[in-house]
Amino acid sequence: MQKIRKGDKVVVLAGKDKGRSGEVVSVQPKEDTAIVRGINIVVRHQRQTQSQEGGLIRKEAPIHLSNLAVADPKDGKPTRVGFKFEKDGKKVRFAKRSGETING
Repeated sequence: MQKIRKGDKVVVLAGKDKGRSGEVVSVQPKEDTAIVRGINIVVRHQRQTQSQEGGLIRKEAPIHLSNLAVADPKDGKPTRVGFKFEKDGKKVRFAKRSGETING
């Protein structure tokens, strides 16, 4: 089970978007990176083709997972993630800061 998953609210810990938060759009476990909506925007110069218009295209670039932290469900501040087993034997993630379970 991964600590950061698609749909999580995360806070950026390092880089040009430090302190900003957003929702994880996708995770690439093999590269240890994630794409976060509205964070780490880069400008690509696109050549015009028959199907696509040319010009400057803004898109989200992947961020390394070490530079992201899950936002605490209680107050939205960065927290570390722990794992525990519920009474029914289900493994869940929880915020070490507040003890709240993380949905997903």
